[in-house]
Amino acid sequence: MFDKKTKSYTDLLGKTNRIVEGTIIKGNILSQADFRLDGDLVGNFQSNGKIVIGPAGSVKGDILCKNADIEGKFDGKIQVVEILNIKSKASIHGEVICGKLSVEPGAEFSATCVMKTHIKNAAEHHDERPKSEEAQQY
Repeated sequence: MFDKKTKSYTDLLGKTNRIVEGTIIKGNILSQADFRLDGDLVGNFQSNGKIVIGPAGSVKGDILCKNADIEGKFDGKIQVVEILNIKSKASIHGEVICGKLSVEPGAEFSATCVMKTHIKNAAEHHDERPKSEEAQQY
């Protein structure tokens, strides 16, 4: 998936991509480094690091990452390998799969939730679908 010129995650520690408030992205984002989103994403996001959706940020699509802090709006399916922190101002709608979940009082959480002690790494887990979903597509 990544070519050999891509730096390893350990080389990217401490480096964070940032999308500022007022920016709208329509499309998919693939990042190895941590990511802070204060703008709007209409599309999917995948990272081996952490995503932070700030209070002005929103995502309409799917997220697959190692850790996540959500303070803004999310609508879709989110898969977090380790810890998902949902802040008090957050609004979550859709489907949640995570290792550990923290929800602050005041958060809007309208989602199905499955907590798994060990989720396969992001790349392997991303393409899995229940067989019933595959059958319904035909």
